[in-house]
Amino acid sequence: MFHSNCLLRVSSSLRAARCLMPNRHAAAKTVTCSHRCMSTFHKKDTGHRDANLGGPGYRTNKVFSSRSYSTSEVKLNCWNCKQLLDTTPSFFCDSCKAIQPPEEGASYFRILDCDYTFTLDTHKLQKRYLQLQRTLHPDNFSQKSVKEQEYSESQSALVSKAYKTLLKPLSRGLYMLELEGMHLKEGTDSVAESHFLMELMEINEALEEAQTPEEVNKIGQDTKGKLADLTELIDTALHEGKLDTAKELLTQMKYYASIEEKVKAKLSDFM
Repeated sequence: MFHSNCLLRVSSSLRAARCLMPNRHAAAKTVTCSHRCMSTFHKKDTGHRDANLGGPGYRTNKVFSSRSYSTSEVKLNCWNCKQLLDTTPSFFCDSCKAIQPPEEGASYFRILDCDYTFTLDTHKLQKRYLQLQRTLHPDNFSQKSVKEQEYSESQSALVSKAYKTLLKPLSRGLYMLELEGMHLKEGTDSVAESHFLMELMEINEALEEAQTPEEVNKIGQDTKGKLADLTELIDTALHEGKLDTAKELLTQMKYYASIEEKVKAKLSDFM
């Protein structure tokens, strides 16, 4: 039977983390958007959308830095006709229509033309991914030159990797931290507090002891709720540039995501 006291303690942990987060509307904070710029997020403007980023609540004043600078800021020429490429990143030349090589330094957010935000629109992400794969897939270049075939394979693989990374909140958040120079490697149990690990242990034990689909579903629903709470907290932390807090919360999300996968596996056993 699921331990209710365990759930209460985990909920308390999330509430405590929420209390540590400052008011999201208090003042303007600065967070580095390493995919292109350093952006100042104004909490009082969270109802607006920036035309370039397209994300909810992201109205920015762009300031370039050496760390965020990438080749996406440099005008490039088509390898085939030498004409200037109008957009960055460019997949095809507007003049000769030749496929272009992957652009070094372009972030996954730029590649998939989606919001630089933790709570991005996954429906828009999927739509853009399918659109790109229809045009970049190697099958479309079987009669082209060897160079174009190679570029197609590279671009298609890069778009797939970008999509898989940005699709799920955990991998998306870890990638955003990576853009900021922070890494959350595998085997980082030591960063989690011992009482939190104990709570997770009890949840895992409850899952192992569950005898019915209803019991497993209950654990799954509770876990989904915790992930939703963490998503909100991580989004707030990233908005306010509190990367250490975001890193700690992503560590918790990693454990809950693991439990969610175990719930799916357990339910499949009942089928």
